[in-house]
Amino acid sequence: MDAAVEHSQVEHVPVLAGPLAEQISCPQDGVVVDATTGHGGHSFLFGSRLGPAGTLIGLDFDSNSLDRARQRLEGLACKVVLVKSNFSRIADCLGELGVRGVDLIVADLGLCSAQLVDNEIGLSFRTDMPLDMRIDESLETTAADIVNGYDEKSLADLIFQFGQDRASRRIARFIVERRRREPIRTTGQLASVVCSALRAPDRKYKPRKHPATRTFQALRIAVNHELDNLHELLTSAPGLLKKDGFAAIISFHSLEDGMVKRDFKQNESDGVYRIVTKKPITPGPEEIAANNRARSAKLRIAQKV
Repeated sequence: MDAAVEHSQVEHVPVLAGPLAEQISCPQDGVVVDATTGHGGHSFLFGSRLGPAGTLIGLDFDSNSLDRARQRLEGLACKVVLVKSNFSRIADCLGELGVRGVDLIVADLGLCSAQLVDNEIGLSFRTDMPLDMRIDESLETTAADIVNGYDEKSLADLIFQFGQDRASRRIARFIVERRRREPIRTTGQLASVVCSALRAPDRKYKPRKHPATRTFQALRIAVNHELDNLHELLTSAPGLLKKDGFAAIISFHSLEDGMVKRDFKQNESDGVYRIVTKKPITPGPEEIAANNRARSAKLRIAQKV
């Protein structure tokens, strides 16, 4: 199946939509920014609560996702503006649109379901795909470039820092040994190397159990500059929100969640935010059963004071 067609046919389920709707209120003439529009799930959730005087702004660097979101949001009463951009440029984007203040910034840092099955991106170890991992096609460095180009110490440090895998040095050693024989070009080849390093068979793993999960996470974070982008979003948000406006961030691993937690706490200490969620909101059993990818989601909300 063509990647673009397959991308358009996979439905992405918005995570923690219920708690978001319960915790956050916006005026009907408000301005909402969905920093990770994707297929428009969270955009629709809040856009449907805006009236004709309200504005919904959606950011995403994936053209296919924006096309899907545009279809989903076309019937809303509010003004809808979709921008092809990474959320790290949120301040520049809003400035270019002439937007002075917003009532809500929401960001779902998880991967879109369609991206996980897109054979051109290569994010999943469950199907053999080219080892790319660039969610933004304008980026130059691929996961294959890193895997085949970094020295052993740099690979080990990356897997440990971004993947939090204590076996990072052993995994890096096996990668270097394998690539001496031939370059590692596909996700299946890399997953096999990691399984060999950990003396684990590459088969029949539950989603959270596969030995290659942390290595793939580390490479994806590095290729897409995910933590740098999140830092820019968190740094920009206080200056963009109106008084009483909300920042709502859904993270999916401890590195992201730790950054959000520390940022909100520091801004609360500085008198900028009031933390709405003293502890992160997580999905209940029913949501996890319906959408297994939601299992690691954590929602934190802060309000501008």
